[in-house]
Amino acid sequence: MEKKNEQQVGLKREMGLFGGIGIIAGIVVGSGIFYLGSYVLERTHMSMGLALLCWIVGGVVSILGGLCFAELGACDPAAGGMVVYLDKAYHPVVGYMFGFTSWLLSGAGSISAVAIALPTALQGYFGFSEMTIKIIAIVLIIALTAYNCFGIKLGALLQNVSLVAKLVPIAIIVIGALIMGRQTPDLSLIPAGYDGGIGGIIGMIAFATVATLWAYEGWTNANAVAEEIKNPGKNLPGALIIGIGSCTLLYVLFNFAIYRVIPHAEIVSMIGEGNLYLGTEVANRIFGGLGGGLVLAAMLIAMLGSANGMIIAFARYYYAMAVEGHFFKSQAKLSKKYQVPTNALIWQAVICIVLVLLRNLDQLTSLVVFSGMVFNTLVVIAVIIYRKKFPNLERPYKAWGYPVTVVISVVLFAGLMINTFIEDPVTSIIGLVVPALGAVVYFIFDAKMKKEKAQQ
Repeated sequence: MEKKNEQQVGLKREMGLFGGIGIIAGIVVGSGIFYLGSYVLERTHMSMGLALLCWIVGGVVSILGGLCFAELGACDPAAGGMVVYLDKAYHPVVGYMFGFTSWLLSGAGSISAVAIALPTALQGYFGFSEMTIKIIAIVLIIALTAYNCFGIKLGALLQNVSLVAKLVPIAIIVIGALIMGRQTPDLSLIPAGYDGGIGGIIGMIAFATVATLWAYEGWTNANAVAEEIKNPGKNLPGALIIGIGSCTLLYVLFNFAIYRVIPHAEIVSMIGEGNLYLGTEVANRIFGGLGGGLVLAAMLIAMLGSANGMIIAFARYYYAMAVEGHFFKSQAKLSKKYQVPTNALIWQAVICIVLVLLRNLDQLTSLVVFSGMVFNTLVVIAVIIYRKKFPNLERPYKAWGYPVTVVISVVLFAGLMINTFIEDPVTSIIGLVVPALGAVVYFIFDAKMKKEKAQQ
């Protein structure tokens, strides 16, 4: 009886609009803002104009997907986000495959990667050994997990504070570069010396846009905490649109600011020598030694906020899976006092720690990119399925331009998936094998549940 009452209490709605924006921007704006611009330039044959266009295209793709997620989150504001939508639109096994992949690999791997990246950023100052880095990463995971066991309100507060704290030094660098920069960047959309056709340009844009999507990764996680957002029909769509839109503007301005300070020839030389952190170079040139400190502070705070946001969001997926019935029952339990999925948070931390001990940063950051795009595409298509299966469901927000925007989103995601499979087939195959393993586990639980019901 006590268990039933605990379940009825449910999660607390204590997060407002800014909290939702904090979850999105807090996860999205990580250390990638400082180095991913180099990869985008490489993939556009060092064309500044094409590179900026790709950052805009990446933002547009994310916003189009965000509009679809906003409709689903507003009409079905349940904890678990994508797990719930995939369950209802297709079959519970599909949502389970996504949640299982996140639990075992992609979600835990993302948290572990950021936790390792934070002390790695300090390695040049303190000379940390590899084992010291792993120990610091484990302590960070344990500390943030323990902190988030005391309620979503505290978790959202840290997210909001870290968001503001990291945006201040980034804003100082961008404004300083735009004002003090003396370069007039060539924003032509044709790379210097390029003699190919329009097809080659389009292929270049697609390949470089995939790199930008690494920087935008994380915007889907606001839906995971929809059950804890006040007035989700209004605040969730607002958080998605404002959050993704703001990140797009920030990325475009940050990269343009780099072009204003560092001459094109020097950028080419730096990237060729493996120096990818162009933002750090900009800060050093404008502010001297203080600039390096600003970048380091922004990177550390960005990674802290990103790790905190992922710890909050991912645990809600596993909670939703357990509530649905095909996962470990313990992960469906909520803390009586704080109404957070404490067991899901703790088990998530355990898996993260195991991954930290077993893998290095490069291995962790390459895990399961392809499967993420597969499930994002399925969720976008779910908007159409929801409208057909649940026509009477109240929809406080409807995706703009439906169904055109949905179709465009699916086509864009499909194109990016095909491109990723061609460029990185091994990661793509892993991204399909792990969800398939999740399906096997689902049917094992399903058979167990049916057996228990038959014995009652």
